[in-house]
Amino acid sequence: MNILAMDLGKSNTVACIYDSESGEHKFQRIKTCPENIESLVRDKAPDRVVFEICSSAGWVYDIVCRLAGEVQVANANTQAWRWKNVKRKTDRDDALKLAQLSAMNQLPTVHMPKPEIRYKRALIQYRQRLVKRRTQIKNNIRAIIEKAGYSMPKCKSGWTLKSLFELGKMSLAIEDCCVEDLWRGSLRVELELLGSVGNCLSDVTSKLDGMGKTDEQVKRLRTIPGVGGRLAEAIAAFLDEPERFASGKQVGCYVGLTPKQYQSGSMDRQGRISGHGNSLLRSLLVEVSWLGLRNNEWMRETYNRLLRGSSSRKKIAITAVARKLLVRCWAMMRDERDWCADVNRGAA
Repeated sequence: MNILAMDLGKSNTVACIYDSESGEHKFQRIKTCPENIESLVRDKAPDRVVFEICSSAGWVYDIVCRLAGEVQVANANTQAWRWKNVKRKTDRDDALKLAQLSAMNQLPTVHMPKPEIRYKRALIQYRQRLVKRRTQIKNNIRAIIEKAGYSMPKCKSGWTLKSLFELGKMSLAIEDCCVEDLWRGSLRVELELLGSVGNCLSDVTSKLDGMGKTDEQVKRLRTIPGVGGRLAEAIAAFLDEPERFASGKQVGCYVGLTPKQYQSGSMDRQGRISGHGNSLLRSLLVEVSWLGLRNNEWMRETYNRLLRGSSSRKKIAITAVARKLLVRCWAMMRDERDWCADVNRGAA
C-alpha cells in the first residue's frame, strides 16, 4: 500500500510517500495551499492519505476525499502520538511517524463532519469566545472602578441599563482626560468595547437561534425540560452522526465525562473524569444539569439518588447527571424520539 502522510503547517507542508510493504519512503516539501495539496495528491495517486487534525484539516479533507480512496485524520492528542524522551523532532519525523502508525493500523483517528457541520461548530465556539471576551471586559471595568475608589453593584445588578448609564456619566473621552482622570478615559474605552462585543454576541446568538428553528435534532433535544438552545445546538453539532457511537459509554468518553482508570496487579481504582474531548460541551452539560435540578424531575431524582445523602458527593453526582443526560440526548438523536419523562425515569 502506498501511503501519503502529510505534516500540515501554516506555511509549509512536509509530505512522506511511504511504501507499507518495503518501508521505503521519501519526502517532499510544498506550500500549504489548496492548489498544491490537490496537485500533490493527483501526482502521487496514493492508496491512503493521512494527516493530523489541525486548523487546516477541514479544507484539506474536502480536497483529499475527492481524489483519494481512503483518508485518515489522526488524533494528535492520544498517547500513541505523543513524543517523549526523544532527542529530535522534525516535520519529517512527524510525517514518517504518521505513515508508519497508519501502516500498522495503530493510528487513532477522529471523525470529520460535513462542511456545514464544521462551520456550525465554529460559530458555536466563536460565540463562546465572545462570551469570554465580554466577561473579561466586565472584569476590567470593575477593576478600573475599584482602583479609582468607587464601587459597583454586585453580580448582574452592575450591568443593568441604569448601572451602565451611571458608568457612562463617570467616563470621559480619552483625549479630554488630564493625568488624574486617565481612569475615566480607560472606562470610556472599555464601555465602548462592551457595547460592541454585546452587539456582536446578539447577532451571533440570533443566527444560531434561527438555524436551530430549522434543525430537527435541535428541536428534538429542546423537548427536554431545562435544556435550551445553547446546549441543544452544541450536542447536535458535536455528536453529529449518532450512529457512529456503538454505546452510551463511548458517548461519555467522547466528551470526557467518564472516570480515569488505574489498574496494576490487584489494584483497580477509578479517578477523576478524563477531561478529554470537547470542553465547551462538557461545561454546558454540567451547567444545565445544575439548572435542571429546579425544573426537571428526572435530573433531580437522579442527582438525589447519586448524592446518597452526602454533601461531599455533590460534584460527583452532578457530573454523573451530566453524563446520563448526554447519553439520553444521544439516544434521542439515534432513535429520533422526543423526551419522555416516564421512559427516561425508568432508564435511570
